[in-house]
Amino acid sequence: MARIAFIGLGNMGRPMCENLVKAGNDVVGYDIAPAMRDAYAAAGGRVAATLAEALAEADTVISMIPTGKHVRAAYEGEGGVFALARSGTLMIDCSTIDVDSAQAVSKAASAAGFVMVDAPVSGAVPAAQAGALTFMVGGTAEGYERAKPILTGMGKNLFHVGASGSGNAMKICNNMMAGMSMVAISEVFTLAEKLGLDNQAVYDVVTRSSGNCWALQVYCPVPGPVPTSPANRDYQPGFTAAMMLKDMRLSQQAASASGAATPLAGSSAAFYQMLVESGHGAKDFSAVFELISGRLGRSPAEG
Repeated sequence: MARIAFIGLGNMGRPMCENLVKAGNDVVGYDIAPAMRDAYAAAGGRVAATLAEALAEADTVISMIPTGKHVRAAYEGEGGVFALARSGTLMIDCSTIDVDSAQAVSKAASAAGFVMVDAPVSGAVPAAQAGALTFMVGGTAEGYERAKPILTGMGKNLFHVGASGSGNAMKICNNMMAGMSMVAISEVFTLAEKLGLDNQAVYDVVTRSSGNCWALQVYCPVPGPVPTSPANRDYQPGFTAAMMLKDMRLSQQAASASGAATPLAGSSAAFYQMLVESGHGAKDFSAVFELISGRLGRSPAEG
């Protein structure tokens, strides 16, 4: 049994905590926002009022927080994890952040005498709830081996993809593909509709043909063909458009820094920016179909 301090009790962090408890770990949750702590406590979780309290007995720290700036503040800041954690504590950051920040915080962890891995996830809220996340882990072999038994309590697929920062590099590439795919699929359904094709027919044919992809097969952006997709719940998230915009921007930042040409990703990022700026950032990212098809702003009767 691991004694885990889990930092970040949002849409992803809370179900991850719950699965760690189910796996037999002793988990204390902490979030800078009192409302998040209260919600986890109301659901039966054990919470700490302060970071110091959360870390007092922990042998493992897991974080799921928004950006590189937040991660560095949480770990490296005055009164942060590195200052408060016990010697030998394992650090696992599951946040999706820029590669430079992931590498910097890992280097700071090593300098402070800790082993740290970056382990961002794929699967969004449904996979977090089901304990079926995919983890892309960057760090040393030692760090990966120490993290594996913890991560298996939250996910089904674990990959050690390289040195520190590699987990986030892989996550950025994966989400860039997901973001572009959703834009492409949305354009396909928009054209198919103009040509008089039925959505179900499009789904049935393309999922059995060369155009098949995850965005269509699992997360189809039109209502009907995939009952579990957000399109059938008025685009209530799984993974918000605002979060996809963040990740697409990370991909473009990484592309610029590395000299990689990613024009399709840049164009796709512009669609998510328009979706967020139109006030729909809290919807699932598959709602980009409504933008591309011209449905945003229409009444339901208009279709």
